[in-house]
Amino acid sequence: MAGSKSDYLENLVLNYALRGAAATTIPNAFVALFTGTLTGDTPGTEVTGGAYARVSTAASTWGPTSGAAGASTAGTLTNALAVTFPAPTAGWGSVTHFGVFDAATAGNALYYGDLTTARTINAGDSAPSFAVGALSCSEG
Repeated sequence: MAGSKSDYLENLVLNYALRGAAATTIPNAFVALFTGTLTGDTPGTEVTGGAYARVSTAASTWGPTSGAAGASTAGTLTNALAVTFPAPTAGWGSVTHFGVFDAATAGNALYYGDLTTARTINAGDSAPSFAVGALSCSEG
């Protein structure tokens, strides 16, 4: 599942690269699940309730290829560690998209993308998880 860069992040990169604006590092990025389409900076409908929470990912979670943490190659990073959400205690609906944000709640979208296959998540299902290499964020 490939993620596209948000408008917010595009502007941040442009201002840093071409206008000398200061950039602040993001110590943890947060992966979110959505039941509606994400485009640009429009987040769609994020899952709520039923023990749902965004998953915090440290820099070591992201690597250039499946299973390897390190610097980006060819402008793409994938999750080098599994990203696992809490087990749902209520239905989360039909999850169709993911997003990567700079905060545990609210915040700014950084990347977003479609899931390869939508998944309906019901109360009592096993904790939803993205296997190593399943999420991809690209500059290309």
